[in-house]
Amino acid sequence: MANTLDPMDLKQIISLHLDGFSNRKIGATLGISRNTVNNYMQLFKASDRSPEELLARDNAALEALFPSSTTIANPRYGELMLYFDGINKARNHPGFTFLFHYQEYVQHAKEPYSYTQFMEHYNRKYSKVRGSMKLEHDPGNEMYVDYAGKKLQIVDRATGELIAVEVFVAILPNSQYTYVEACHSQKRADLITCCGHALEFYGGVPKAIVSDNLKSAVTRASRYEADINRSFKDFARHYNCVINPTRGYSPQDKALVENAVHLAYQRIYYPLRNMTFFSLSELNKEIRKLLTAYNNLLFKRKQASRLELFQSIEKGHLKSLPLSPYQLKDYCRAKVQKMGYVYFSPDKSYYSVPYRYIGKQTQIHYTATTVEVYYNHQRIALHQRNPSKGNYNTNRDHLSSTHKYYVDWSPEFFK
Repeated sequence: MANTLDPMDLKQIISLHLDGFSNRKIGATLGISRNTVNNYMQLFKASDRSPEELLARDNAALEALFPSSTTIANPRYGELMLYFDGINKARNHPGFTFLFHYQEYVQHAKEPYSYTQFMEHYNRKYSKVRGSMKLEHDPGNEMYVDYAGKKLQIVDRATGELIAVEVFVAILPNSQYTYVEACHSQKRADLITCCGHALEFYGGVPKAIVSDNLKSAVTRASRYEADINRSFKDFARHYNCVINPTRGYSPQDKALVENAVHLAYQRIYYPLRNMTFFSLSELNKEIRKLLTAYNNLLFKRKQASRLELFQSIEKGHLKSLPLSPYQLKDYCRAKVQKMGYVYFSPDKSYYSVPYRYIGKQTQIHYTATTVEVYYNHQRIALHQRNPSKGNYNTNRDHLSSTHKYYVDWSPEFFK
């Protein structure tokens, strides 16, 4: 069945196109069919707007301009792909042959392919890769991120309890310039915060962030196409880059960051083994000292350090940082009440929306400082966040004429 691309995915296609990526490379980076990318690029060119203008439009406007589907629905081909899933489950069974399964497929399919086409489609979908090769990484293209398998510890000063903390690792693969930071957990907020700190450390933004299939980064993991969670996508949009999860069960996709984790054990974990820290800030301060020494070590073959390679080659290829750091967004849903307010459950308070949306289901996007209310991807209200519980936050322009008339009642009004 044909799917429709999320507006954020459309913006990522445009962003990578502006960065000079080919359609094939855009598809590989985002995990989208090359034909899908080709179709959308034709639609972008056919519109009377430049890529920069399309990128500046909000999600609702972009979705209205390009509502087409990613692929043409082809029941015959879809039936074949579903049948291939069953074939793969039987591949290791003794006596397996493709001819047997093809004959079974012919009996059940409405419009079966020929055996030659059957094998051609299978080999395209599940092409074999023999051996391994060294990948060349273009400067400024990607930042790989992952968490170390082993944890560090801090001590609760009051109770003496040992608290295990996670260790985040990021690496720019061309120069292998590495960033390491300890954090409380692998949860979404900590992951996004650490990614933001890594970009500040590098002083620029790569074209893509390559993450493992972490629960905090990926809503639904997949061997072929993972779903990125909304907050991480929004983070990438703020920094004008894309998120590209590695494939499941494919450790070769993240070999460099795995190697960086292994080296972190040697250069950072081991020197810290006899030290005691009472806070994350103390631990990260010491990690930063050891990290500086690690990035200044010379590569024997290249006769240059990670820092030197980064400054001389890779730094100039990074995009500039946005003017302000990213504020983590959270999401919740609420129905507009008869009074014209939505109930904001995190603070147990109320925010007004235009009265014509009474009875509609809305989505609330909120940060530490703002509350935005959306209906059908269109923002209908923006408020400064008020942490007071039970408070009604009102924008007078949202009220109906009768309600405005009532709100204007005062001694001065009657005089």
